[in-house]
Amino acid sequence: MVKDPQALAMNFARAMENLGKAASEWLGPRERGEISKDDPNPVTDLVRTLSQVTEYWISEPQRTLEAQTLLFSSYMGVFTRTLDQFSGRAVQPEPLSQKKDKRFQDEDWSNNPFFSFLKQVYFVTATWAEKLVAEADGLDEHTRHKAAFYVRQVTSALSPSNFALTNPEVYRQTVASNGANLVAGMRMFAEDIAAGRGDLRLRQTESARFTIGGNLATTPGKVIARSDVCEVLQYEPATETVLKRPLMIVPPWINKYYILDLTREKSFIRWCVEQGHTVFVVSWVNPDQRHASKDWDAYRTEGIDFALAAIEKATGEREVNAVGYCVGGTLLAATLAYHAKTGNDRIASATFLAAQVDFTYAGDLKVFVDETQLAALEGHMAATGYLDGSKMAIAFNMLRASELIWPYVVNNYLKGQEPLPFDLLYWNSDSTRMAAANHRFYLRNCYLANNLAKGLLPLGGAPVNLKDITIPVYNLATRDDHIAPAKSVFTGQSLFGGPMEFVLSGSGHIAGVVNPPARGKYQYWTGQDLNKTYEDWFTDAEETPGSWWPHWQAWISAKDDTHVPARKPGQKPGGRKMKPLGDAPGTYVLERT
Repeated sequence: MVKDPQALAMNFARAMENLGKAASEWLGPRERGEISKDDPNPVTDLVRTLSQVTEYWISEPQRTLEAQTLLFSSYMGVFTRTLDQFSGRAVQPEPLSQKKDKRFQDEDWSNNPFFSFLKQVYFVTATWAEKLVAEADGLDEHTRHKAAFYVRQVTSALSPSNFALTNPEVYRQTVASNGANLVAGMRMFAEDIAAGRGDLRLRQTESARFTIGGNLATTPGKVIARSDVCEVLQYEPATETVLKRPLMIVPPWINKYYILDLTREKSFIRWCVEQGHTVFVVSWVNPDQRHASKDWDAYRTEGIDFALAAIEKATGEREVNAVGYCVGGTLLAATLAYHAKTGNDRIASATFLAAQVDFTYAGDLKVFVDETQLAALEGHMAATGYLDGSKMAIAFNMLRASELIWPYVVNNYLKGQEPLPFDLLYWNSDSTRMAAANHRFYLRNCYLANNLAKGLLPLGGAPVNLKDITIPVYNLATRDDHIAPAKSVFTGQSLFGGPMEFVLSGSGHIAGVVNPPARGKYQYWTGQDLNKTYEDWFTDAEETPGSWWPHWQAWISAKDDTHVPARKPGQKPGGRKMKPLGDAPGTYVLERT
């Protein structure tokens, strides 16, 4: 019961005032021309795609009747169940999938007939919409994939858990606090639109609790080289002797490198240093208009090859072990193919972490790549010189909207609760821009044409072929990956020409890679017969509890376990000095979009 109607009314008014501020923050940049109405918008493609499904079902009266009958009969089942619940009669148990859905964990979703009715109607409608997409004839594979994806986005957005009056938790909190939760939530909503300069920058963590170089990216090291597209970091040794071959890590440029150097306990970089590696990391620039023409050749020559030259200068070693993560691994693979063709043998072994080279099974990100959408995107990038990081962040969050978008909408803007501090989500929100030429090359040659898998990707003026790569490769996939699906990573390994070690880690694209042994979480699978399908390989694979990191360390040590005295940043072989450009984590990583 509402105990103070006047306070509730006042707070509703204050909440609406804050909502008005949010609207002003959204409209302002558009009125000033800072955001063009022609900017790429996924809603445009959503409407275009779903209209094709709608056209199929309404083009013939019989099909329209079938669709309506299916929905109506499902609603009658919900209505009957609700009447039984109101009258106190026994009802059938809910499906297990509904019980496990985190959005509907509150007891009132099952015990209160009103909220139970809303939930049942929601699930019935969502299932019906998905069925319409699956049974619509005449759709090509890509359009059907897009339609199914967009239906999931729409149904996730329209869940009754996302609205104040139809979410029992929010309803109770609103009554108990006389609407104070909505006042705080709408204030945060306005702040987040202002922070996104006209677009919603959804806060997923308490950002003020983290600083790069303070409590994130703290492994001691130096910047030893800098180009237009990257800084090269060398880390202080933690052992008296180190492996003779240095370790070069090539992270993705879509996000910042410190995902591999989060807190001290989660840092893959620090762990590698403690295992006796001389670790070097490529820290990519956060590009702007000056980098518009930087394509894959530039990222190869001014990134990977530039880092190799810096490593040789710092250590005197020509041979290195290389690690490539996500799209950094895709670039590394293409670079290795180019090196093989040109006789460059600098990289002695390669490790790919959740990196695709064959994009046949690339998953839901392919939804955003077709000629129509690429033309709009390229027009936008031609005007700005880059793609803003927020656009990619939205796409990645949409892959797991029920986990990365709507829970925060409910907690932040309806419950008025500040999110908890979480280092991984701070990194996730610290997005980077993409240089226009680089991003255009990547989308067209990998996602759209799959040229790297076909041996047609042009690098250095000619196509490169992954079969030319004969060095040992350690290929890691993560089982629940939405960005680089495990089947996609597994399929790509057949394209290499040398010995292959395939490992599947538990969890997803981030947690499956960043899984320190001390935490004792997840597991990994190994198997030697790689000539099977992914499904058959997994059936026969051996499961090992814990982190894959020690397995990788054993693999890489077996390639060459020669040790030399530890190398310090700024000290060349023979005791000669080289002047570092600054301390890790460097300057490029600090640039925010």
